[in-house]
Amino acid sequence: MKAAVFDAMGQPLRVADVEMPTAGRDQVLLRVCRCGICGSDLHMTEDPTFGLQGGEVIGHEFSGEVIDVGSGVHHLKVGDHVTAAPLRGCGTCDPCQNGEPAWCQTDFSLIGGGYAQFAAIDERQCRKLPWAISAADGALAEPLAVALHGVMRAGMKPGARVLIVGAGAIGLAVAYWARRLGAARIVVADLHDFQRARAMDLGATGFVLSGPDMAARVNDACGGPPEIVFECVGKQGLIDHCVDLVGPRGQVLVLGLCTGTDHMDSFRAISKEVQINMSVFFSMAEFEMAIEALDSGHYAPQHLISDTVGLSVMPQAFEALRKRTTQCKVLVDPFS
Repeated sequence: MKAAVFDAMGQPLRVADVEMPTAGRDQVLLRVCRCGICGSDLHMTEDPTFGLQGGEVIGHEFSGEVIDVGSGVHHLKVGDHVTAAPLRGCGTCDPCQNGEPAWCQTDFSLIGGGYAQFAAIDERQCRKLPWAISAADGALAEPLAVALHGVMRAGMKPGARVLIVGAGAIGLAVAYWARRLGAARIVVADLHDFQRARAMDLGATGFVLSGPDMAARVNDACGGPPEIVFECVGKQGLIDHCVDLVGPRGQVLVLGLCTGTDHMDSFRAISKEVQINMSVFFSMAEFEMAIEALDSGHYAPQHLISDTVGLSVMPQAFEALRKRTTQCKVLVDPFS
């Protein structure tokens, strides 16, 4: 089969012929329909923190059609359209049994394999897509679930004033959930104006550019100091920046992935009694809620999709996303 292979840090992915996987006892074999290019994949290929050795097929936001099942598979069958949660646990410990594989007590891993024509994955990681949701849209379930988990961690209440720093796919997905769950003001902030229209399509009520007098402009757009600031970029110094922007006794919810050591003005944070909360991954219940949202109609999460590219040009599209562009969520179609 064809796949985009990671060779080494600093080198672009390479499309090559690799051995086709087979379904293990408790696995299904998928004909991949779409795989989203995620910012964390970009991080993985340039930062040794993530442990890639070379030869891996990454890509964890994927959906597809079941074409084979292992002998231990009980709930899925050939022909089912599914979306895959990349969080793999042992399946038997208490967290796994409670739908929290990210907190597996014995054997957690974040699986890839989506930048390929076929992928084998444990049945328990898959959820069947309702008939009204296409397999192409199913690839959005994973980033939507990540954003939903952040909103749940923040304990956002209806009527809240929310600021989202970063207009990437996760930041815009947070805007979508904030609108869906009843926030009154949802302001997105970014260095560039590229995603203003997309942010409004996904439910934002305002958009501001970073720069001088940003706090005053945010307060004006929010109708007062934001009660929750979502950090959705993952750059050093941004947590401190969000502490500056949030209102007294507000919360900074960190979704941005930053692997470097960060710093902050702790006196300012304690003077405002700011709560700083972290968010990573999601539960299977949140994953299922994200799937249901794909049939939501108004403020549809499909607005996240900016382009779909074939596997042959995927490495070039992947590298282009390292720089700020007008793109948002780029999907890969491995058969085009």
